[in-house]
Amino acid sequence: MKTLRRDEPKYRQILQQFKDEIRSGKYKPGQRLPSEHEVVKTFGTSRVTVNRAPRELQLAGFIDRRAGSGSYVRATQSREYTFGLLIPDLGRTEIFEPLCHGLAEAREAEHHALLWGKSLSESAVSQGEVEARCRQYISKKVSGVFFAPLEHTSEKDTINRSIADAFDNAGISVVLLDRDLVPYPDRSKYDLIGIDNRRAGYVITQHLVSTGAKNIVFIARPGSAPTVDARIAGFREAIMNSALEFRADHVVRVDPLDSPAVQRTLKQIRPDGIVCANDLTAAQVMKVLNEMGISIPDEMKIAGFDDVKYASLLPVPLTTIHQPCIAMGAAALESMVHRLQHRAAPSRDVMLNFSLVVRGSTCAEPRAEEHF
Repeated sequence: MKTLRRDEPKYRQILQQFKDEIRSGKYKPGQRLPSEHEVVKTFGTSRVTVNRAPRELQLAGFIDRRAGSGSYVRATQSREYTFGLLIPDLGRTEIFEPLCHGLAEAREAEHHALLWGKSLSESAVSQGEVEARCRQYISKKVSGVFFAPLEHTSEKDTINRSIADAFDNAGISVVLLDRDLVPYPDRSKYDLIGIDNRRAGYVITQHLVSTGAKNIVFIARPGSAPTVDARIAGFREAIMNSALEFRADHVVRVDPLDSPAVQRTLKQIRPDGIVCANDLTAAQVMKVLNEMGISIPDEMKIAGFDDVKYASLLPVPLTTIHQPCIAMGAAALESMVHRLQHRAAPSRDVMLNFSLVVRGSTCAEPRAEEHF
């Protein structure tokens, strides 16, 4: 048996031990597993913790649970799968690096294979390039593909639909990462792993209101993913619930690298608070504010989303929404396996908790993380 990682939650240690022992043949098909009482005694933990392991073993197809009798090894064991990964600009979109790390760790624990294809480029992607990526995975007969739909390109909707259709036609399951491939608030038929972006937009905006900001704008790049539109919906709701004025021009679609355009917008609207679609946009807008001689947070409060590596290292550390990217990767793998074993099940939104990280860009005194 492999050595258990002691930094993992206790229930995952129990879960992994049973998986390894079932795979090794210690527990044969039809054999009853130890009772909850026995496992509690063996691992020295609570019954609540122990109960999570058999639930996940059943979900993963290892056991059947019989009311009043116990848990029994399933006659036909869960198979080991091969998955493909299709993520645009993997090196540029910061949340996907830790998300992929979570996927990789989870697939090692589950003994699945993960294929890393060359990532799609948002700036220069063609229909032929997309078809080649899809054919690569189809020819390798992968069981499923983790897909983060393209954004920031005029053909994104057509290309995203083409990718999904190709895998549908090949009978390959798709789990979406972070974003849907249809405009918000529409919903596709695929399982989606992420956070509640509308609620996150509400929380970050409500925080700016609580710090005294009264004229707040939302800045996003044109052609952003549907997650950004969900954040804007939460932003709008928070403004209106705070009895502040909301106008259509409070949502600004502009390239944050276009300093003159950003400056024109700020001079026209004269906000005292900015919510940015993500941390990269916030960092670029912060640079423009510095060029304009606007002090953060005294004259302008600014916040973002994602809590990427450099968010705390900016000239003024950035207040942001922290996404649990590693946990999202693990949840994506669990959802994919569930989808393969329950193909007719309704599509699911798997929304993980996020937290508000308050730093110097909105407050003079940083606060502890607030979890939601």
